[in-house]
Amino acid sequence: MNSEFAYQKCLSATCQSTFDLGQILTQCPHCGKLLDIQYEWDKLPVPKSLVNFETYWSQRNNPTRLSGVWRFHELLPFVPIEDVVTLGEGQTLLQCADSLGQICQHESGKLFLQYEGFNPSGSFKDNGMTAAFSHAKYVDAKIAACASTGNTSASLAMYSAVSRQMRSIIFIGSGKIAFGKLSQALDFGAMTIQIDGDFDDAMRQVQQVCPRLGIYLVNSVNPFRIEGQKTIMLRVLEALQWQVPDWIIVPGGNLGNSSSFGKMFGELLQLGLIDRAPRLAVINATGANPLYELYNQHEIRFDGGHYDRTRCDQYFANLNSAADTLASAIEINRPVNLAKCLRALEICDGVVEQVTDQEILDAKAQIGSHGMGCEPASAASFAGLKKLRSQQIIAPSDRVVCVLTGHQLKDPDATVAYHSGDAEMFAKKLGARGIESVRHANHPVRVANDTDAIVDVIQKQMKE
Repeated sequence: MNSEFAYQKCLSATCQSTFDLGQILTQCPHCGKLLDIQYEWDKLPVPKSLVNFETYWSQRNNPTRLSGVWRFHELLPFVPIEDVVTLGEGQTLLQCADSLGQICQHESGKLFLQYEGFNPSGSFKDNGMTAAFSHAKYVDAKIAACASTGNTSASLAMYSAVSRQMRSIIFIGSGKIAFGKLSQALDFGAMTIQIDGDFDDAMRQVQQVCPRLGIYLVNSVNPFRIEGQKTIMLRVLEALQWQVPDWIIVPGGNLGNSSSFGKMFGELLQLGLIDRAPRLAVINATGANPLYELYNQHEIRFDGGHYDRTRCDQYFANLNSAADTLASAIEINRPVNLAKCLRALEICDGVVEQVTDQEILDAKAQIGSHGMGCEPASAASFAGLKKLRSQQIIAPSDRVVCVLTGHQLKDPDATVAYHSGDAEMFAKKLGARGIESVRHANHPVRVANDTDAIVDVIQKQMKE
C-alpha cells in the first residue's frame, strides 16, 4: 500500500485531521465531516502530460490496463497496481450526438453523451466499486454493505460474486428500487434487507449497522468510491483528445459523481495537466431537489471548506416529505456527498438546476430514439441541458458532455409504460405520478393477424 504517499483527510477547513489508509472510516471521528483521499504528489511518479496515458492501450492484455479506471492508476495511487480488484470496468463510450443537439439548437459537433451503461453491471457505479473493493481487500474486509436505490446494490453484489473475496448485504427501502436493478442483486447472491422506509432511512441504518458489526460500507460516503468515479472524467478527456469541454452535465442524487468530477479537475489543475476546469451543471429531479434548494434558494456555498453546516442541518431537520421521482437512481433527499459536491461546484464554477419527471421521461425518449438507451435518472442530464439552453446559460457553441449514468434496462417498466400506448399500464406506472403526456412515444402498431393487413400497415408507416 502506498500509505506513505496517500492518506485520508477531513474535508473541514477548521479540522484538517488526517488518518492512515488502513483505517476504515466514512467520516472524520473528530468532527463528523466527510473524508478525502489526498496524495503527496511531489513524491509520486505523476505523468508530465495526460497524453502519456495513451501508451497503455497497447497493454490491454493486462487487466489493469484494460480497465478504464486502473489505466489511470497514477492519478489514484492509493493501492499498488498489482493489488487492485478489477472486472474490466470503464469500457465506456463518448458519443457525439448532433441529432440530439438539434433539438436544443446546439451547434454540430458540440454535444457529447458519456455513456456509463456499458459498465459490467450496467451503471457508473462500477468505477467507484472497483476502488472500494481494492481498499476493502487491503484491510481484509469479509463483508461489504450498502444502502441502495438499485445501481450500487447491483455493482456491490457483482464484485462480491465474481471476486469471491467477501459477502455482500444490501439495504433497500420499501418499494423504492427498480426491479431491473434488484434482480441483479438477487441473482448475484447478495443478502437483501428491505426496511420500512425510503433510501434515506436505509442509508441511516446501514451507517449505524456497519461499524457495530465490522462491515465495510461501500456507499459513496466511502472516500475510495470517489477516487474510482473521478476516472469517468479522465475517459471524457481521453475521448476528446485531452481537450477540456466547456460543460459537464450530470444528474444529482447522492452527489458522488459531481463530487468526484470536481475533485479530479481540481487535482489536474494542481498538477498542471490542464489549464482550466469545465463548468459543472448538476441536475436534480424536482421531487428530490435538496441541492437545488440549498444552492439556489439558501445560497449555500463551499467557501473553501467553511460552508454553513448549521444551515444545512436545519434544512434537513425541517425536510418532512420523502423524495418522490420516477428517476429512482436520484430519488434521494439527504445526499451524503453534499459538502464534496459544493466543493466541485466551487472548483468548476457550477450551476444547479431541477427538472420534472415529465421533462426527464421526454428527454429519455429523445435519447433513446437517437440510439443511446438510458435509465430515467440518466436523462436528467439532457433534460437539464435543454433547460439551460433555453435560459441561455449554455451557449450553442459550447462543447457539452452529458453523462448518462445507467443502462436502459435498469428500469424497463418506465420505458414500456411511456411507449406502449397501454392505458392501464400508463395510468398505473406514469399517470399516478403526474405524467400528463407521452409526446415522444413510439407506440406499437396494432394490426390484425392477416398478411395483407400487415403489409398495408408497414407501407403506410414507411411513407410517413
